[in-house]
Amino acid sequence: MFEGRPVFVVVPAHNEERLIRRVVDSMPDFVDRVIVVDDASTDRTADVLTDAIVHAGPRLAVLRHTSNRGVGAAIVTGYHHALAQGSDDMLVAVMAGDAQMDPHDLPRLLTPLVKDQADYTKGNRLFTGEAWKIIPRHRYLGNAALSFLTKIASGYWHVTDSQSGYTAITGSTLSVLQLDRLWPSYGFPNHLLVELNNYDFRVKDVPIRPVYNVGEISGMRLHRVIPTLTWLLLKCSFWRMKEKYIIRDFHPLVFFLAMGLFLLTIGGSLGLWIVYHRLTEGALSPNTVIFDAFCLIMGMQMLFFAMWMDMEHNKGLK
Repeated sequence: MFEGRPVFVVVPAHNEERLIRRVVDSMPDFVDRVIVVDDASTDRTADVLTDAIVHAGPRLAVLRHTSNRGVGAAIVTGYHHALAQGSDDMLVAVMAGDAQMDPHDLPRLLTPLVKDQADYTKGNRLFTGEAWKIIPRHRYLGNAALSFLTKIASGYWHVTDSQSGYTAITGSTLSVLQLDRLWPSYGFPNHLLVELNNYDFRVKDVPIRPVYNVGEISGMRLHRVIPTLTWLLLKCSFWRMKEKYIIRDFHPLVFFLAMGLFLLTIGGSLGLWIVYHRLTEGALSPNTVIFDAFCLIMGMQMLFFAMWMDMEHNKGLK
């Protein structure tokens, strides 16, 4: 129990035979239930967990997927188990099975939930200057790019470290979300933020310590993940605009967004035609170039107005 609230911790694990026992054994005493979801590991993870159950007793629950479904799907399985076993006043955290999340940071994630300052808290590894020194540079830069795209897609402009999976959520919030429609792989935390914003839940960034070089082996390949997540976030952005600003409550930013996209499409297409015409047939009327510049500039301004309105609409959700 933490401040009188039951605490569940979901631990997704895939081929974590070296570190999963360390994660389970280092779990703080106030955690009531540890739910490890073995996502069809092909190493000795299942054997290690079987041995851990003997020592941990009923506090540890081990769920297994028969096929590898992704880290997001494993978290959703753990969430469903927590909802079935717990109540609305519970707190549900997520910690990875590779020991990259310091258990001493867990109270910092839970405190804003207990104090009713947030409905969902998210660890931020980039808050201090240590992150640039500790996190591998390619992952840091990839995280920064995806965090910016996630701000646009989710509407949580104050959330910085979008790829951090160290999170906590209240049971009442969790019961509202449509968990089964969330992205099942590495884009899960980004997609979950979009889902949370759709229901106007409060999200708080909590500084945590980055943990690397403890023997973890990352399955993330940035050259594959970034294009996939970019496409996912693009779709999520339009989905959120439709759900939140058209279906739930019509908002004038829709006009700015639609007009901005229209003008940019016209300006971009016309610009390509101008370049082609200049290269193949020679000079053309300056009025055409001026009109193209007008479309591009006005289109960008319209999009910036839409983004500003979105920021104003969501500024209370932190």
